[in-house]
Amino acid sequence: MTLEKSRYVYGRISIDPDVCNGRPTIRGKRITVHTVLDYLSAGESVGEILRQHPSLEAEDIPACLAFASRLMDQRYTLQKVA
Repeated sequence: MTLEKSRYVYGRISIDPDVCNGRPTIRGKRITVHTVLDYLSAGESVGEILRQHPSLEAEDIPACLAFASRLMDQRYTLQKVA
């Protein structure tokens, strides 16, 4: 079975098994959605994130939030483990 690249949220968020171990990244760059969400949750401004990562575009930040929101919209089931 081979894994394929997938694109989500206006083509800005991609999942590629060969980039960042398959974690969702921004436009195939080695900047993960998780990294951007971590910055935001720590109180960083969008401007500061863009300054620290000049290859990002302003539209990438809301795409990360939309992607995370879509993940949270899924149903989850907790299972007891041993």
